[in-house]
Amino acid sequence: MTGQTDDPGRAGQSDPTRAGRGRGLRTALLLAVTVVAIVLAAQVMHLIPNSLNPFAEKTKDRSGPVLLQSIRDLSRYEAASGNFQVIVDLEKDATFLPRAIRGQRTLFIGNGSVDAYVDFAKLGSGAVTVNKDRTVATVTLPHAQLEPTNLNSSRSYVYASQRGLTNRIGDFFGSAPNNQQQLNVLAAQKIQTAATESGLRDRADQNTKLMVGNLLKALGFKTVTVTITGEQ
Repeated sequence: MTGQTDDPGRAGQSDPTRAGRGRGLRTALLLAVTVVAIVLAAQVMHLIPNSLNPFAEKTKDRSGPVLLQSIRDLSRYEAASGNFQVIVDLEKDATFLPRAIRGQRTLFIGNGSVDAYVDFAKLGSGAVTVNKDRTVATVTLPHAQLEPTNLNSSRSYVYASQRGLTNRIGDFFGSAPNNQQQLNVLAAQKIQTAATESGLRDRADQNTKLMVGNLLKALGFKTVTVTITGEQ
């Protein structure tokens, strides 16, 4: 047929140019994957400095300025402070499932402090009496109170954790609740209870009595009597 120009001898042959481009693309892709694998392996083994690592993460602080909400005057004397440590052993399990399937046990080390203070704003009108010569003074103070527990987050941490299979799956997909806040609250509650049962407030009472007595004597009073009254 006069209009046909295709060569029948090339019908079963592939285009060498196209095959060459395909091999070149596969070679480039393989080379790129190899380079990425080498870089990642070197990063894991800490062989590449972060300044030269193209995959290194950079942290940028985009926080806004700190806003002053309020200022209040203090009229209390911080008389004593106690440091406490507690080991929280928190276990969660399911009634009809073994712990290996559904359950979690966490050992949490909590470190915190509790301050004891005396509030001078609670002093009544007759709390301080002096004689005419201003040589004798009598002061009546309220008992020391305890501040809420200040949990030290930088020194509080999970020491050990055992999780069941479903708990680990939930953590992987992000559906398991984070119990870090619960651990912090529980540790703070236990420390607060320990501080209440300790002699911290008695120590604060004695320190306040000593401070007030020395202060009044420095002002010229010869005899100073400081008493603690009210509910502790």
